[in-house]
Amino acid sequence: MSEHARIIIVGASGRMGRMLVRAVAESSSAVLVGATERAGSEFVGRDAGELAGVDRCGVAIVDQIQACAEADLVIDFTAPVATLAHAAFVAEKGMAIVIGTTGFSAEQSQQLHETLSNSPVVMAANYSVGVNLALNLIEKSAQILGNDYDAEIYEAHHKHKVDAPSGTALAMGKSLASGRGVNLDDVAVLSREGITGARESGSIGFSVVRGGNIVGEHQAMFIADEERIEINHIASDRMVFARGAVRAAGWLSDQNKGWYDMQNVLGLNE
Repeated sequence: MSEHARIIIVGASGRMGRMLVRAVAESSSAVLVGATERAGSEFVGRDAGELAGVDRCGVAIVDQIQACAEADLVIDFTAPVATLAHAAFVAEKGMAIVIGTTGFSAEQSQQLHETLSNSPVVMAANYSVGVNLALNLIEKSAQILGNDYDAEIYEAHHKHKVDAPSGTALAMGKSLASGRGVNLDDVAVLSREGITGARESGSIGFSVVRGGNIVGEHQAMFIADEERIEINHIASDRMVFARGAVRAAGWLSDQNKGWYDMQNVLGLNE
C-alpha cells in the first residue's frame, strides 16, 4: 500500500462520519480520498472536510462508493444493510475494511464473513483503547472470580441508538463468558420482567438505558455477598472511537487477509 493509507469514509455526514473525517485529517499516516452519503442526502456535493469542521480537503461527498477515488481501505460505521453493500465493493476491489457497525442479525453476520473471506478486516464493537483494555480486564477478572460472583453488565447511550444491548455491552458479556469458559448465548439474561424467580447461578444479566445525548457508558459488575468489583468505562466524546478506528486502519494496512479486532490492533491478545 501507499505510504499514507488512502481511506474512504462511508456515511461521512453523520455524527460518526464527521468524527472519522476529522480523525483522518489529524493523522500523519492516512489521507482521505473518498466520502459517501446515501442517495438524496442534502450533503452530497459538499466538501467532506469543511462539513466535518476542518479545512477543505477537496473530497466531495458522493452518493455511490463506486464514484470514489482509488483507495486502500474503507471505514464503515453505518448500518448492517449498507455495510453489506460496502463489503461487496471492498471484496471486489481487493481492499481492506474497518467496520464499526453493530446490530447485525445472525444471517447478516454470516453473509458479511462470507463476503469478506479474502479481505483484511478489523471489526470491533468499540474502537476506544480504554474499552478494549476493559474487555481484557473483564475476561481476566472472570477467570479468577468464577461463578462465586454474580455478573451484571450495564450500558447507557443516547436516545438515537437503535440496537440494544449495545455492541460493546455484548462484547463485555462475551469477554466475561470467555473468562468463565462458557458461551454467552447460554447464560445471558437480556431482560427481566414480572416474577422472574431467584437469580440462576452463572447467569450474566444486562440492563440498558437510552436517553439524551449520552455518548456511551459501560459497566461490568462482579457481585458477591461481601464485596462488589466494578470495571467502568465512560466516553465523553465520540472522537475517541474515531481515533481508534483510524489507528486500526493504519495497523490493518500492513496485514494480510484475515478477521481482526481491536485486541489484535493493540496487541492485547499476544
